[in-house]
Amino acid sequence: MEGTGVTRRIQFGVFAVLVVLGSLIQAGPAHAVAKTPECQGEWLPSTPTSPEVMDGELGFLDLDPVKIGDRVNWRLDPYKNRSWVMVFQSLRWAGRLVADYETTGKASYLARGTAVIKDWIEKNPRHGRSTPKLAWAEHTVSLRTPVLVCLSKHVSAKWLTDSLNAHARFLTDNSNYKWGHNHGLDADIALLGVGCRMGNAAWKSKALSRMTTTTKMDVDSQGALLEQSPRYAIYFHDRLKVAMDRIRECGLKVPADLADRFDRMPEHISAATMPNGFLVPIGDGAADVQPAAYARPDSKVQIYKAGYVFGRSAWDSKEASYYSIRYGPGMKFHGHEDHLGVTYYAQGRPILTEAGFHSYEPSPYRNWTLSPEAHNVPIPQGRKLRPHTPSSLTKKTLAGDRQSYTLTDKAYGVSRTRAVLVNHDKKDVMAVLDTVASGKVGNLWHLDPRMSVVGNSGGRVVVKDNDWRASVVQFALPGCKPVKGQKIVAGRPKPFQGWISQTYMQKTAAPVIVSPSAKSLLTVVVPGTADGQVTCSGSTVIAHTPNGPVSFKISGKNLV
Repeated sequence: MEGTGVTRRIQFGVFAVLVVLGSLIQAGPAHAVAKTPECQGEWLPSTPTSPEVMDGELGFLDLDPVKIGDRVNWRLDPYKNRSWVMVFQSLRWAGRLVADYETTGKASYLARGTAVIKDWIEKNPRHGRSTPKLAWAEHTVSLRTPVLVCLSKHVSAKWLTDSLNAHARFLTDNSNYKWGHNHGLDADIALLGVGCRMGNAAWKSKALSRMTTTTKMDVDSQGALLEQSPRYAIYFHDRLKVAMDRIRECGLKVPADLADRFDRMPEHISAATMPNGFLVPIGDGAADVQPAAYARPDSKVQIYKAGYVFGRSAWDSKEASYYSIRYGPGMKFHGHEDHLGVTYYAQGRPILTEAGFHSYEPSPYRNWTLSPEAHNVPIPQGRKLRPHTPSSLTKKTLAGDRQSYTLTDKAYGVSRTRAVLVNHDKKDVMAVLDTVASGKVGNLWHLDPRMSVVGNSGGRVVVKDNDWRASVVQFALPGCKPVKGQKIVAGRPKPFQGWISQTYMQKTAAPVIVSPSAKSLLTVVVPGTADGQVTCSGSTVIAHTPNGPVSFKISGKNLV
């Protein structure tokens, strides 16, 4: 329930923690317990905590906690949210109790964890009439299996062994496997764990072989994740560490390809991190993701074959300028229809951003966040999108304080080309030239929610963030005529426009500049001033920044 701030309470009566187990485990004072690799490490989320679980409160996905009783209702779906149900059915919250039993010695943790897991196993057989569908979804199984493996270090029972075998059979079936995807890696971590625990050489071999193939399919030789969302690069990198830890704990050798991809990924994550420390919100990645410190590239510009350009004026300065550009393979997995899209950060703040990630719940709003209209892209007028169309980076010029790029595709059945020029050297400017082979083109500029529009006339839009100002100036080409009639849209419900999702399941109204259409459109962003005069004459453009003029030229469909 979005924004209610009310804890949902679902009561089932009050029973003693040990009722389900009878005499299997006796509660008592804390005592020393040997720590095991199967239960320790970084495989469990930090929330909910064991005290919260013992109090019967389950909080997932930053949604309000749900109160459960001793007798768990396994069909719970309080938010009508598939992600919540998947986390609930994964039993990792019960696994937290078993892991913390090892570190605290509290037998009540093990007792409650065992009771919950045993109850789930008895009531949720695969293909059972009352078993929730998501209980045996491929990713749910992958995340639940390590919980059972962990429990098996402290509980020896036929019901647990039988369930481990059932989970392993599911995991070995390639029809349940997602190749080249983070779900595939999770499945192999799970299969390796149960294979090592039960001494099954075939399971171990399959897990190791499959995870190596999937990692090479999903992480390229540059260390870029191919799922089209930098947020998932963080997840995949974290899970690769878990995988390699499990391989070593199993007495096996880490394949060189796994170690190589693991070592290459941090620079990609750092490249996708804005100067304010937050990840650029590309694909299914919210604006509130703040990566920990990762190794960073030596250069200030990174171009990835996976479809990313990242550039900045400096490292280690929140005032540095930063930009991203999307191109490459067509939309898949966690990507959006954002090709040719840009983001721009300058002078300590995001200026051009994207609608971001709201949730995976099917809805018209989710569909909109995936669409080109939720991104800073050129849109040929009167034509329909051809989804999953790839785009190409056809030209690049890299200088110390200036970079320019040209990209093209036929996502609308006609060639559309975007040239992007970014100038640094304390004279911040982003210029974008959009051209179509036939007809007219329009474009959209999604502003950060902190921005508000304070001026819109004569082809110039002025935006502010407190006392700070920026100018967005547009010209029609050929002829260098100022484009008038920009519309500012914020918080429109139908059709959706002017929204930014900064956190999970939330959206905030934010201004979008909707341009008029023209044969070609030149857009110039001048940060730091409301008086950023831009002159366009013939092929020469001069943008006047607070620190002096910036000159560049239009050369056909390129900016130089």
